[in-house]
Amino acid sequence: MSSPVYLGFDLSTQQLKGLAVSSDLKSVGQATFDFDKDAQGFKIHKGVLTNEAEKEVFAPVAMWLQALDTVLTRLKDGGLNLSRVKGISGAGMQHGSVFWNADAESLLKSLDPAKTLEVQLDGALAHPFSPNWQDASTQKECDEFDRALGSPADLAKATGSKAHHRFTGPQILRFQRKYPEKYQKTARITLVSSWLASIFLGKFAPFDISDVCGMNLWDINAGTWNEKVLELTSGTFGIETLKQKLGGSVPQDGGAHFGNISSYFVERFGFSPDCEIIASTGDNPSTILALPLQPNDAIVSLGTSSTFLMSTSEYLPDPSTHFFNHPTTAGLYMFMLCYKNGGLAREQVRDLINQTTRPQDTGSTSWDDFDKYLLSTPPLAQQDETQPFQLGIYFPRPEIVPNLPEGQWHFQYDPKTDTLTETAKTPNHPYDSARIIVESQLLSMRLRAKDLVRSPDPENSLLPPQPRRIYLVGGASRNRAIAKVAGQVLGGGEGVFKLDLGENACALGAAYKAVWACERSAGQSFEELIGSRWDERDFVERVADGYDEETYERYGRALKGFEAMERELLAKHLT
Repeated sequence: MSSPVYLGFDLSTQQLKGLAVSSDLKSVGQATFDFDKDAQGFKIHKGVLTNEAEKEVFAPVAMWLQALDTVLTRLKDGGLNLSRVKGISGAGMQHGSVFWNADAESLLKSLDPAKTLEVQLDGALAHPFSPNWQDASTQKECDEFDRALGSPADLAKATGSKAHHRFTGPQILRFQRKYPEKYQKTARITLVSSWLASIFLGKFAPFDISDVCGMNLWDINAGTWNEKVLELTSGTFGIETLKQKLGGSVPQDGGAHFGNISSYFVERFGFSPDCEIIASTGDNPSTILALPLQPNDAIVSLGTSSTFLMSTSEYLPDPSTHFFNHPTTAGLYMFMLCYKNGGLAREQVRDLINQTTRPQDTGSTSWDDFDKYLLSTPPLAQQDETQPFQLGIYFPRPEIVPNLPEGQWHFQYDPKTDTLTETAKTPNHPYDSARIIVESQLLSMRLRAKDLVRSPDPENSLLPPQPRRIYLVGGASRNRAIAKVAGQVLGGGEGVFKLDLGENACALGAAYKAVWACERSAGQSFEELIGSRWDERDFVERVADGYDEETYERYGRALKGFEAMERELLAKHLT
C-alpha cells in the first residue's frame, strides 16, 4: 500500500505514544513506551524525579530520547511501513522546558543512523532535566510575574493566564538564578512540543502558536513577546540574550511546515525524505483537535482532576482561567479551566454514603447509592420553592479555582432575599451531598464560562446562551447520572455526549493536525477538513438531554449565591 499515513506523538508525564492514521482518519498503527516500566537507567517514579525540599518535579530528557527510538522501532516492527508517513506532528505536556547548549544543533544535524538518539544527544543539553508541570518551586517567581504588569489580572490580559508555578516564564527565571552557569551555556530553550519537532527536524523548531501561550511570556493580542515580562525573566543576563534563547518569531499558522524529516530517521527507520514535520502543540490544545470541535462546544473532563475546555472567538481572560491561541484556527481561542479537585471529591462523598447505607460492606466503591441520591435529590436540594438553595464546596486538596485550602463548606442561599448563610452540614446529610458535590463542580464551570457561551441557535429566542454540545471525557463520563446533571447545570442545546477516545486524545489530535496541515486546500480550516472525514459514530454517544428551561434558569439564579459563597470563603481564608 502506498496511501499516505500521518503520525501523531503524545509525550506525557508517564509515557510516549505514537499513533498512525490514514487520510480518512482510521488508526493504522500504535506503539507506547511506558517510562516506569520500559525505561532503562533512570530512577524515576510515575515518569519523574522529585526534590521534595524545593518542591521540584522534573524528568530526564535522555529518557525521552530512549523512548522515541523505542516507539519508532515498535511501530516499524509492528508492521507500519514508515516510508508511507507523509507528515508528523506531536503533543507535548505543557509548560515543560528543555535547555540546549551551543553544540546541540550541530549534533542534531550529524546524527549517525547506526547509533541511538540517547547516545548521541546526551551532550546536546545545558541541563539534563526538564521541569514538569507538577513542579511547585517557583512561588517567589510567580509573585514577581503577577506584579510585573501591575496585577495578576493585567498579566492574564496580556499573556492569557496569571502566573502559575508550572508556566515556563517563572521556571526560566528560577533556572537562571539557580543555575547561572548553565543558563549562560544555554543556546536555545524549547518547550516539550518544540523539542519533539526539533528532534524530527534535525534542527531547532519554532514554538507552536498555541503552546507558546503557556509560558506567561507571549502577548496574545500583540502576537509577540511581552517586553516587560521578558525583562523580568532575563534578569542580569539581558533581554536580548533571552530573545536569542527563545528563537525569535513564532509562526502564526498552526499547520506550519517546518521542513522535511532529518536524514537520520530516513536512514535508520525508513521514512521518506519528503516526510514533513508539522508544528507540535501542547497536550491540552491537542485534546481539542481530537474531534472537529465547533465554537461554543465544550469538553468537560471528569477525571481525578476536572477540566473545562472550549473553543471560542472571545478573548476574555481572567486570573482564574487560561486562554491560548487556538492550535489550528486563526481568530479562535482556547479557553480552559483547570481544577485540582474532581474525582477524589466525588469519591469521598460516595464513600460516606456507602458507609451509611451499607455499613456491612466495608470499603465498597459502588456508585449505585451515590447515583440514586444524585437523581432523587431535587436540584440544589430544594424540596419546594419556599426553601433556600443548598450550596457547598468540597476540596479534599487545595484548589486554584478558587484559591482555597482543602476543606468542606456548606451554605444556604435564598434567591428571593439574596441571603447567604453558612451551615454546619447539609439538611439531609450525607445523601444530598451526592447532588451538591456534582452541582458545585459544574456551577463553578458555568460561572466562569457564562460570558463566553452564545446561544446555540441564535434564531431561536427561547435558547439562552449555553454550549451547543457538552462532550464528557474521563472516568466519570460513563456515569449517566452525572451526565444528566451536567446537562441540567451547563445546558447543551443539542445534548450531552460521551466522547470515548480511550487514552489517545492527544496523539489523535496531533495526527489529525498533520493530516490537515498536509492535505488542506487553500483557506480550508481544520474543522472543515477533519469534520468532513470524522465519523462521530466511532467515538460519540449521546448520553443525556441538555437544556431544560426550568432547571437551567434555577441554576442561573443560584450562580449569584455560588459566586458570593466563593467570595466569602476567599475573604476568610486569604486574610
